[in-house]
Amino acid sequence: MDSAAAQLELIRTLRCPACGSPLNLNGDRIECSTCKQSHLVVEGIGRFTGDAHLASFGRQWNKYEVAHDEEDRATFQAKTGVKLEDLKGLRVLDAGCGGGRYSKVCGEAGATVVGADHSGAVSKARQLCAHLTNVAFVQADLKRLPLEPASFDFVFSIGVMHHDADTRAVFDAVEKLVKPGGRYSVWLYRRNQWWQELINDALRRRTTKMAPEKLERWCEWGAFFGGLPVVNKTLNKVVNFSAHPSRENRVCDTYDWFAPQYQFHHTVEELSGWFHDAGFDTLRVLPPEKCGWLYRRIYEANLLIGSGVNVTGTRQAQ
Repeated sequence: MDSAAAQLELIRTLRCPACGSPLNLNGDRIECSTCKQSHLVVEGIGRFTGDAHLASFGRQWNKYEVAHDEEDRATFQAKTGVKLEDLKGLRVLDAGCGGGRYSKVCGEAGATVVGADHSGAVSKARQLCAHLTNVAFVQADLKRLPLEPASFDFVFSIGVMHHDADTRAVFDAVEKLVKPGGRYSVWLYRRNQWWQELINDALRRRTTKMAPEKLERWCEWGAFFGGLPVVNKTLNKVVNFSAHPSRENRVCDTYDWFAPQYQFHHTVEELSGWFHDAGFDTLRVLPPEKCGWLYRRIYEANLLIGSGVNVTGTRQAQ
């Protein structure tokens, strides 16, 4: 089976996001025989939504080349708490797959992967994973995914849910796809100190209204400052810009921060409470990917702009 066949196989298992009935493939459309809704298939991918408020991500992930295999594997393990060797044979959902970096990581580790994203970034994700016959994608709202409930052994979402108008609603919709005994890992932006939140909100009120081309030029400056050894360890604690070693990643990451319409910040207690309410136990709060006593002190004081709250848990077995 090639990657095109994997896409076709996924389409045949999709459920209507409106009524939950099986869908039928009819040419370039997926149709529900129960409620009569239909959706396009473009580039072999079921498209259940347009970009809407997440159009910046479609532009971002399709434009920039930011995948780095070794780094992506390390980041995935740090932000999910799951070792690559434990993925083989699992059915995995990448909820908010973007350009497909972590879907690729899971697929190469031997999991059967469905990557879902609200934006057109799924086109880039499919290209990135074209060599994998066990990875397929769907463009859909994470709050209304066309997937069978309780059908995944492992579901993860890294840096995505906080870009919806209601983070909790996304969390609650996605958790329903985890099997009893399955695992769920979520990474959200961390709430910083009040003065950092005030500065961020003021800047983003301006940047979210910019034309993409203008904002990208602005992000070029962030990438420049992010490449300066002293500045990127001081000034970017006040105004967020990426300090990634790759210039292209720095531009992309800075754009990722300032472009989206919605960006909410959360606490560990808040996210852990959502897990408990949804019936997950053996929760673990994951530490930041970077280490060092000074970094950890600053992180725990909620002073690192762009850092996350990161929790993983197991659904109680029935």
